Amino acid sequence: MRRATQSPYVIGIDFGTLSARAILVDARNGRELASAISEYPHGVIEGSLGKTPLKSQSALQDPRDYLHALKEVVPAVLRKGKIRGDQVAGLGTDFTSCTVLPVFANGEPLSFDKGLAKNPHSWVKLWKHHAAQPEADLINEIGQRRSEQFIPTYGGKYSSEWFFSKVLETVREAPQVYRAADRFIEAGDWIVWRLTGRETRNVSAAGFKGMRVHANGSDWAYPSAEFFAELHPELARVVEEKISGPVLGLGSSAGGLTAEWAEALRLRPGIPVATGNIDAHAGVPACGVTKPGSLVMIMGTSTCHLLIGEQKQEVEGICGVVQDGIVPGCWGYEAGQAGVGDMLGWFVDHRAPKYVHDEARRKGLSIHDLFSEQAAKLRPGESGLLALDWWNGNRSVLVDADLAGVLVGLTLQTRPHEIYRALIEATAFGTRQIVNAFTSKGIAIDEIFACGGLAQKNPLLMQIYADVLQRPIKVAGVQEASAFGAAMFGAVAAGIHPDIHAAASKMAPRPKKTYKPNAENRALYDALFMEYDKLHDYFGRDKNSVLKKLLRIRRKGK
Repeated sequence: MRRATQSPYVIGIDFGTLSARAILVDARNGRELASAISEYPHGVIEGSLGKTPLKSQSALQDPRDYLHALKEVVPAVLRKGKIRGDQVAGLGTDFTSCTVLPVFANGEPLSFDKGLAKNPHSWVKLWKHHAAQPEADLINEIGQRRSEQFIPTYGGKYSSEWFFSKVLETVREAPQVYRAADRFIEAGDWIVWRLTGRETRNVSAAGFKGMRVHANGSDWAYPSAEFFAELHPELARVVEEKISGPVLGLGSSAGGLTAEWAEALRLRPGIPVATGNIDAHAGVPACGVTKPGSLVMIMGTSTCHLLIGEQKQEVEGICGVVQDGIVPGCWGYEAGQAGVGDMLGWFVDHRAPKYVHDEARRKGLSIHDLFSEQAAKLRPGESGLLALDWWNGNRSVLVDADLAGVLVGLTLQTRPHEIYRALIEATAFGTRQIVNAFTSKGIAIDEIFACGGLAQKNPLLMQIYADVLQRPIKVAGVQEASAFGAAMFGAVAAGIHPDIHAAASKMAPRPKKTYKPNAENRALYDALFMEYDKLHDYFGRDKNSVLKKLLRIRRKGK
């Protein structure tokens, strides 16, 4: 049994899409002492890697950016919080997932090697790297034909965002990179490896993204060597050769902080570092949710829908159902939307005309705030617009990165704020599809929580979600839920709390606000959702739909 430390402070580090955030927390009561953020110098690498053109839908990153950010944010929170490094009892981390990189046996990324650095497959493939859709299609074709257990566990389809789609893409397009790599590893597990000097993998990413599922209702297992060999002959021993290693439960200690990293971060050597975690999943206990019946929406550039259940059910289009995968002792379900904040950001950045920018400046508002102010005056359906929220493909329930957005009902009288509201409504309808997929299988959803930037900053969006779902939505009382949840798991790894349930009861703040549904809007949104559902199936379920044909024409045109 772990002995509780006298030092009450923990640090949680959230590695996001464009930056890393750290928070310093008093684990006794959840009081946040300081926070810091560091932008990745190279951001997301798209279009080209140096002079090398990248495939469409590629999204790479430089792992040096993660190390750079780590060295900035941890000393910054110590300085801001006026806490000495030797007063910190433990660290917890989370990472965007599924973000994958190939490394040598010592953990060094292949992209650090001069001889391999020019090859895009040597670099980090970010979660939104969707260029591996053909590989995902092959995985699904063979997996379904062989009745592999991971197919129903993942709601019927394996995604291009996930681990083996990206590994298969590497071995097919760059076999020399595949052979050079001693390991393929989630970035979240890689950063823990760097901090501790010990290679481990976390149960959440392995289960939700990496095909490690319950086989025939018994033990955890990966698919057979025969399945992998059918994908590609060189993958026959991929599990033994490229991803072997201990898989640890959430909240357990992956090892002690190395002397090298303790010096770089100004912390005490040997303090426990919690096993890695998926960014959205870490946010669930930060909302105070550790028991079945609660759905948590982590709302940012994309949205993850995370649900705690008492038992396993196979649900269409989910991103997986994993025992102990979100909260130890429960079944965790994940679904999601691949573009939410990103979609609204695209519209503001590329479709706001000059007169909108002029008006925003006059009023001292951001474009988002101006559009929200104007859109809030509209009644549901007033604009005559309806959209499908697939600007970045569909994650659930269709699981198809090749799908694209749709907007119908445009006229010469249509104004930008009307489109902005239609896009928000589309994301709410997408969430309703996901909720219906769960409840149709008898999985209880008694409460809905929201956290993340959109939940904190966009009241119009949250009210529309409450109206579309016709359910109250509680907004988490913590600003940076993923980083806060990582700190909570760090407190468990350090022995300050015996488990995440105890940590949540002591550390998680009460909800900040509750959005209650407007009953007057129910009939209008029910009618709009019926039409959304028709468009959803017409454009999304037919492999020969106009969206698929347009994509094929686009690819031929290139």
